[in-house]
Formats: sequence, C-alpha cells, structure tokens
Amino acid sequence: MNSPMNSDTWLLLRHTVRFGDTDAAGVMHFARLLEWCHQAYEESLERYGLAAAMVFPTPGHSLAVALPIVHCSADFQRPLICGDPLAIQLEPRRLDAGSFEVRYRFSNNGTAAAQGLTRHLAIASDSRQRCNLPASINRWLEASALGNGVQPLS
Repeated sequence: MNSPMNSDTWLLLRHTVRFGDTDAAGVMHFARLLEWCHQAYEESLERYGLAAAMVFPTPGHSLAVALPIVHCSADFQRPLICGDPLAIQLEPRRLDAGSFEVRYRFSNNGTAAAQGLTRHLAIASDSRQRCNLPASINRWLEASALGNGVQPLS
C-alpha cells in the first residue's frame, strides 16, 4: 500500500472532459459529475492498494459488507467543456464506525469548477443491516486522514 506521506498519489486524480461528457450546448452534462466522483473513489482505492474485488461485488464473489451510497450531492462553480483538464481532490472522512463520506473537489487549471459529495453506509450483505466498516476501508480512511494532517482514531 502507498504511504500516507504519498497520499497525493491516491487522493489527487486527473480527468479530461470528453466530447461524450457534454450536452447539446457543449457543456459537461450535470450527471457526469457524480459518475466521475464514483470513478475517482474506485481509482483512489485501487491506487491505495485495495483491489476492486475487495470492495465491490463482482460475479462469483460475495462480500460480507456492502457500502451503498445513501446520499450524494453536487455543486457547480463554472461550466466545463470538452478538453478541459480536471484535477479531482478526494477528502474521505469517517463519520462513525459504520459510515463515511468522500468530498470531491474538481478544479480546472487551478480554478474551482465543481464539488461532489457521497456518503456511504456499511451494511451486512446477507441481512442488509448496518454494521461496522471493513478493516480495509478503515485503513484507507485513516491513511487519508493522516495525509491531511489528522490523527488516526484509537
């Protein structure tokens, strides 16, 4: 796994707005932002060292804990057009023993462009009841907090 001192390698991601991401006006379609948030979340976990199969259900593999999104939001500061390079800064934060949120800050050439937020809740896959976060997600959250100057939970 990557060191918390190198958190920029797994908490700062890059994306380019593509033609297919835009609407008839040539501006990024609003729904794309939440899609990019989830892609950035997945990529961050992978860059940290957590394989997708360890976190997300895949055919033939069951997971003891699912992490559904229970809330999401997006705010837009400026239009994004085809070719715009984006930096996506992730700010994961544990809310309690069984939930966390990720804030996503999108910037274009250093200018704030948009923000997203997803809140995730841990549930037991079989019973669909709330449970504690998996150890792997707790490590990712703790390392993310350390990379942002926050002390780990004891």
